[in-house]
Amino acid sequence: MHAMTADKAPRHVLPLLVLAQFAGTSPWFAVNAVMPDLQQAYGWPDTALATLTSAVQAGFILGTLVFALGGVADRFSARRVFLASALAAALCTLAALACSSHLGALHLLRAATGFCLAGIYPVGMKIAAQWYRGGLGGALGWLVGALVLGSASPHALRGLLAAAPMGSLPWGGVMVGVALLCAAGGWLLARSLPDPPGAGLVPAAPVAPVMPGAGLVARPAPPSSYLRALASLWTERRVRASVLGYFGHMFELYTMWVLLPLILATRLQGAAISWAAFFVLGAGAFGCGVGGWIAQRVGSARVAGTQLAISGLCCVAAPWALGASDAVFVLWLVVWGITVAGDSPQFSALTARNAPAHAVGSVLTFTNCLGFAISIASIEFFVRWAARAPLAELLPWLALGPLVGVLALWLLLRVPRPA
Repeated sequence: MHAMTADKAPRHVLPLLVLAQFAGTSPWFAVNAVMPDLQQAYGWPDTALATLTSAVQAGFILGTLVFALGGVADRFSARRVFLASALAAALCTLAALACSSHLGALHLLRAATGFCLAGIYPVGMKIAAQWYRGGLGGALGWLVGALVLGSASPHALRGLLAAAPMGSLPWGGVMVGVALLCAAGGWLLARSLPDPPGAGLVPAAPVAPVMPGAGLVARPAPPSSYLRALASLWTERRVRASVLGYFGHMFELYTMWVLLPLILATRLQGAAISWAAFFVLGAGAFGCGVGGWIAQRVGSARVAGTQLAISGLCCVAAPWALGASDAVFVLWLVVWGITVAGDSPQFSALTARNAPAHAVGSVLTFTNCLGFAISIASIEFFVRWAARAPLAELLPWLALGPLVGVLALWLLLRVPRPA
């Protein structure tokens, strides 16, 4: 399949993708940002933080499974899939606002939101992989950085609304703002970004090369070919190594994000927690962007391994950092925020680069599916543990994920590239 290299893609492509991904992923942590207000208003237990977050992750898993097994991201226009998913996620967010007093209904709507996000995050990576076959690590660095900022944006929105006259109902403004932002992201991508050259073309039966493009036909590959491609997660050594590294990363990432307000609450309160959470989470965008730039020079595996190792050390250092001075506490969280997310695009780049070319979108989506299943188990375990034990006792155990991931990446570096 033909795809443009990074230096030939029009300059406007990456900024549009980044903006659309930022806006489209904003519903992810919308309820987490306003959880203190909802708990105060309705008396929800502390475990609601875990169950509502897990509902989004579970919906995302179901969505990625459906999208992957059906080859949705590869058989249909990725731009239209992104638009439809963004509009649906916006509607689910507005419905969650209307049902905010009913915890059961909110769980269902957050799961539906997660399902819609499966058509935004992995599909955005698929579009980037089509436009930037060369320099993919750098492009995905910016793209996942946008996802990080999008996920953090509800915290910033809550901080703004808490200081405004309308701050008496902060969760209402946050949910409406997130819904509008998400819908705008879908419209922007569908309206302003064309399909990349070669989108929808797959190899046909071998024919004589009589003219440029011979052997390509405008038809989707059969569903069975996507199922065979998904097996590469186990059968291909390079794909397996990058996927295992990603799983270790996912064990730590979302649990750290969910626990961050609790960590900040040991020193801050009120709107200050929201602003601090935004800046710490948002620091991950810096890690994604800089990591992508460095990856073009030293390789994605080395960048991912280095950041994963540093974030694991931040987990281990938690007992000391929690009792340290304010300056050390802030430095620890910023470094952790940068590295805990900064390796993510490089895992996607590695998997996309090594996956079968005709099913990159499906392989990435299925990998996300499994990774988010791991994140649910980690979130549920650690949040429930946090209700019974001090943070200094449990945070070091998050380093188990980075440890597995670093070992997997070490194996990847030892596997020779195919000729």
